[in-house]
Amino acid sequence: MKQLVLITGASGQLGEAMAAQLVPHHEVVSMGRAELDVTNAGATHATITAVCPDVIVNCAAYTNVDGAESDPAAALAANAWGVRTLARAAADINAALVHFSTDFVFDGTGDRPYREDDPPNPRGTYAVSKLLGEWLAAEAPTWYVLRVESLFGGPRARSTVDRILQNLQAGREVVAFADRTVSPSYVDDVVKATSALIDAGRPSGVYHCVNSGWTTWSGLAKELAAIVGKPDAPIRDVLMADIALLAPRPKFAALSNDKLVDSGIAMPTWQSALRRHVEMMTTDSTT
Repeated sequence: MKQLVLITGASGQLGEAMAAQLVPHHEVVSMGRAELDVTNAGATHATITAVCPDVIVNCAAYTNVDGAESDPAAALAANAWGVRTLARAAADINAALVHFSTDFVFDGTGDRPYREDDPPNPRGTYAVSKLLGEWLAAEAPTWYVLRVESLFGGPRARSTVDRILQNLQAGREVVAFADRTVSPSYVDDVVKATSALIDAGRPSGVYHCVNSGWTTWSGLAKELAAIVGKPDAPIRDVLMADIALLAPRPKFAALSNDKLVDSGIAMPTWQSALRRHVEMMTTDSTT
């Protein structure tokens, strides 16, 4: 059954893909920051109660990890207090809330993929703001927090994966972390999983929504090089300690998506996702 879905942050990477792909399945109202700034509590509450959606899909976020260290108020306004506003508005109209979080809620000192019930230990302002958002999302009557990481894909090429791909295709050296382990998330697969979760009416809670498996950024770059037929491309491994980063990043940040799979929502492998993304970008560039 089609539902009325309000997408916030619809001009961002995930929001654009969400708006484009949910339309065939639901009635969709898409709002970018210009139409709905979630940090404006009064205007946000008024807009949501006027639209009265069945589901709010919150793709709005402050994503500047290093910038959050010098501007914590901006990070908290979008990633925490804005989510609280959405959750309270959802409660007023009995709507479900879908909110996206991150691997940064973990400290990255583990040696196996993190599960949803593993205790978070955020390091840095951005990470703290995202964990607060998770907790505040639970004020909605029905809520889903989907943790994603290393997002790539969408209508516009603007992710770290895309920058690696562009350098490979141009014959430029790729510099990649050899000691940061991630479970990449392809936006097309995240959108499909989000839609399935909404349709299935699964229990509220936190779900890891990443492609299956994990790799280092160096391993991802080498996989991309093989996909585009450049297995000998210049890829230089670096360690996180070699790069001056203002905010800490979790080293081992792989996430287990077993809970999502157990809910009947399978996630393709990250290798499959990379191949599909390259095929899409190649097709788009030739049309």
